[in-house]
Amino acid sequence: MTKLSGERPSELGELRRSAAFAESQIANRSVKDELRANLICKLQRREPLFPGILGFEDTVVPQIVNAILARHNFILLGLRGQAKTRLIRMLTELLDPAMPYIAGCEIHDNPYKPICRRCRDLVAEMGDKTPIAWLTPHERYVEKLATPDVTIADMIGDIDPIKAARQGRNISDELTVHYGLVPRANRGIFAVNELPDLAGKIQVGLFNIMQEGDVQIKGYPVRLPLDLLLVFTANPEDYTARGKIITPLKDRIGSEIRTHYPVSIEQGVAITRQEAWTERKSPIAIRIPEYIREIVEQLAFLAREDKRVDKRSGVSQRLPISVLENVVSNAERRAFRANETTAVPRVLDVYAALPSITGKLELEYEGELKGGDVVARELIRAAVGKVYNQYFDGENVSHLVQWFDLGGTLKLDEYVDSATMVQQLSAIQGLMEKITVMGVRPQDPPALRASAAEFILEGLYAHRRINRSEERGFTAEERKREPHTSEETRRPGYRRQFN
Repeated sequence: MTKLSGERPSELGELRRSAAFAESQIANRSVKDELRANLICKLQRREPLFPGILGFEDTVVPQIVNAILARHNFILLGLRGQAKTRLIRMLTELLDPAMPYIAGCEIHDNPYKPICRRCRDLVAEMGDKTPIAWLTPHERYVEKLATPDVTIADMIGDIDPIKAARQGRNISDELTVHYGLVPRANRGIFAVNELPDLAGKIQVGLFNIMQEGDVQIKGYPVRLPLDLLLVFTANPEDYTARGKIITPLKDRIGSEIRTHYPVSIEQGVAITRQEAWTERKSPIAIRIPEYIREIVEQLAFLAREDKRVDKRSGVSQRLPISVLENVVSNAERRAFRANETTAVPRVLDVYAALPSITGKLELEYEGELKGGDVVARELIRAAVGKVYNQYFDGENVSHLVQWFDLGGTLKLDEYVDSATMVQQLSAIQGLMEKITVMGVRPQDPPALRASAAEFILEGLYAHRRINRSEERGFTAEERKREPHTSEETRRPGYRRQFN
């Protein structure tokens, strides 16, 4: 990576004499060459390429590396919440720490090879005294969210009649052009999010810049051999739909790279742990059990597989992140009311996080009939059941179920302190001994023991071994039974039931 030592040159003559920026480097190296060279350095030094991006190490990242090494413009295809925008923004880490350009130039002209009329005239007039300014990597990144109302003037440029009038120039003069986003990204990275939403004529403008390096502004041909890396993102459904993207543009995108959601619960938990705002300043300590993290992540995995959820829309990774943040907040609220020093989330808090679930699920017709709340509750219950199996598969819990079958009931008050809740839960013979299976010890804080014991009951409820209702709390599961006598079948109104 080119480094700058000492004070930065402020004039073209100083730049020519600068050892840090040899003339051959600046004059001949394109943005794609710069990215390639700096990437090679990182690879040789075994430095992390995209720190903070988890789950793509063996899939997406190698393909991006190949595209940059091949000097390709590329597109990231993926559903929402797959870190596409974060990935392309991190490409600036592969740019030089500082880049010289002719001061005041709208399109950051190369001091050695200016392409705009103003800069060509300025260099011809001032020579080595031409003023030089510097750009940081982040100033060399331009991003545009594609929407149907984007115009060619926004992207490429337009004639500025006010500039023409003030300078007394003919309106067809190149110096009257007001440049759009693409020329202003010259010598940097230009990213378009949701490419298929761009109108066809705008895509043609991008195609011309990629292929020929020229554009027409208000009917006047303007030659702009721009130096750019073009990067796009898109939803696969929109990208492949007929009429959404012009074929010549698609044909000239060098690499098409597919992103994806986490492929394992462990990857998802790691991403959510990194992104969720759980390490927050609070007057109380916050301890999040691992099984709660797994339930939240399992919820997202199940939603992505559920036939009631629209597969084309996807289930963003923002769902488990938002849910976990809400779960922690609800645990905090409960701890504040009970005047406790430690907040430990429970399964109850996952149900309390419904507002952060329903807004992120696009439902199919069957799901709409049931309603978002019902679908979300069923997904939570299924997630609890799956995580419960990881801890208690093969464990004998029949004595817990038997306690309820013999008439035991337990209704937990959300706002009682944890010590009181542990006493209530201890009434179920053998329940508190089972929390050791989850790594919770008898000497742990009451909030942690109460959370673990409640998780066991919620797991039994998820597997329909016990019942739970708002009115009665945890009770025995109501089981259908066959009549034992022929007299019973002859009772008025009797109807035979089958399991």
